[in-house]
Amino acid sequence: MARPRAFDERQVLERAREQFWATGYAGTRMDDIALATGLGKGSLYGAFGDKGKLFHRVFGDWCTTVVEVAEGRLAGGPDAEALARLSGYVHLMAENTASDTERRGCLLAKGAAELAQHDPTVAGQSAETMTALLTLLRTEISAAQRHGDIDSAADPEQLAALLLTVVRGIEAVGKAGLAPETLRNIADTALAVLPKPAGQNRLATGRGPSVHEK
Repeated sequence: MARPRAFDERQVLERAREQFWATGYAGTRMDDIALATGLGKGSLYGAFGDKGKLFHRVFGDWCTTVVEVAEGRLAGGPDAEALARLSGYVHLMAENTASDTERRGCLLAKGAAELAQHDPTVAGQSAETMTALLTLLRTEISAAQRHGDIDSAADPEQLAALLLTVVRGIEAVGKAGLAPETLRNIADTALAVLPKPAGQNRLATGRGPSVHEK
């Protein structure tokens, strides 16, 4: 009969994530993970496998959280509030980046940039995450079109791709050092260019609260 684990798996994964996030995949050794988690390397290998498998677990959990945050902001609700939900999500991403004073960026972007070219698992998880985000944005845009807040003649797929590029791009340019107010202005501009039905005044896009993406 297998012995129960004498550690909190979730806590270990969180500490491993912080180490990978800080030093990258290539710059992280299992010795570093052992020091960060307080576990011996034998216990880490026994519970999670080698460094690659441990990173895949951490990266997959992060990708799941990214989608869950988006679902919390975008999924469901009446069509009349769809544009407000889109605005809140885009501004949330800008505020998250603006508050990232250490410029750590998003583990999704960092992991994909470092590994996706050579690691099919990371490449697949990244693509699945982006596809899920694109679907959520497209669904909200379609809802806003039904309510008459966005021009029904516009292609929701193209608009969703534009907003996805903006929110992921905000993270990239914020990490490069653009000022927080510039990041917020990018979010405002992206929302302002969403096409409105002919003759309708543009809806002012109020900024959402600063709630950090995990």
